[in-house]
Amino acid sequence: MNLTLYMASLPEWVWIALAIFVGVNIILFVPLQLLGAKIAHGCNMKRKRKDCWSRECSSDVPYQLEMYEEGMKWAKENAHRKHDLHMVNDGLNLYAEFYDLGGEHTVFVIPGRTEGLRYGYYFAIPYAGKGFNVMVVDQRAHGESDGVWNSIGFHEHRDVICWAKLLRERFGVESILLHGICIGSACGLYALTSPDCPENLKGLVADGMYPNFYESFKNHMIELKKPTFMVMDMINWWQKHYTGFDMKTGPIDVIDSYHKPLLMLHGKSDLYSLPEKAQMLYDKCSSEQKRIVWFEGGIHSKLRYQDQALYDSSIEEFVHACFDSSKLADSKIN
Repeated sequence: MNLTLYMASLPEWVWIALAIFVGVNIILFVPLQLLGAKIAHGCNMKRKRKDCWSRECSSDVPYQLEMYEEGMKWAKENAHRKHDLHMVNDGLNLYAEFYDLGGEHTVFVIPGRTEGLRYGYYFAIPYAGKGFNVMVVDQRAHGESDGVWNSIGFHEHRDVICWAKLLRERFGVESILLHGICIGSACGLYALTSPDCPENLKGLVADGMYPNFYESFKNHMIELKKPTFMVMDMINWWQKHYTGFDMKTGPIDVIDSYHKPLLMLHGKSDLYSLPEKAQMLYDKCSSEQKRIVWFEGGIHSKLRYQDQALYDSSIEEFVHACFDSSKLADSKIN
């Protein structure tokens, strides 16, 4: 039957139902798009001003301030060993600090979203106690670095690769262990599984790694009692529009190609990266040198604060198993 004739033969109630369906979808779609754009700009991707996502402490919560102050104390004690670094990648001025402690190995701390390089001091302390040099960075769109958009590790991992090459060229650094927190873990994994991964990137410690950021952010929205139905898809649409990357793609899609040493540190009370999802990541990882350490009651990004002894001893055991122990410091982690 001719399509025009067929449509003309449809009863009136079909057309009324179709009009209602289209109207309701238009009414819902526009505000949901606007809501998704607002959340994406305000909470997820965009730095609105240079002083946003700065090097200062991102929260006035007491434990966060304690972590920040402990890290700042360490940095001040080692200020005479600091080298301020700058490079340009993708047209962006990027900044970092390298603390040359005279070690054979370097830890490269990759912070999570909204955190500048000072956030990394606190997590560098157990490595410095084992004689590691320390590298901390302002990711693009954070701290002193240029940039507006957060691409949840996809663009940023290329910066990690460039920093690793710079450390080799300028300081002769041949052994780097990445330590990522939340998004920093994903960023580190992307760098280590990239075809362009340099030889001096040797392994990853992942604190609170998630399977993909879509799921992690959705869990965050649920915790805040915010709507997720359709809204999450709108947020993801804006994410792809501005950065070119899909939040539904993440570590779960690349970890099976990862073969270097991996230590996963994960809290059993992590509301954003759920424990069962972390176990899925661990099980899918192809590395023959992998370990997962669970923290009872541990919450997202606060594991070291909640159980410093377990956190630091897990790192100590991992680096002794994966690196030449004769070149590691004999001092106790403090």
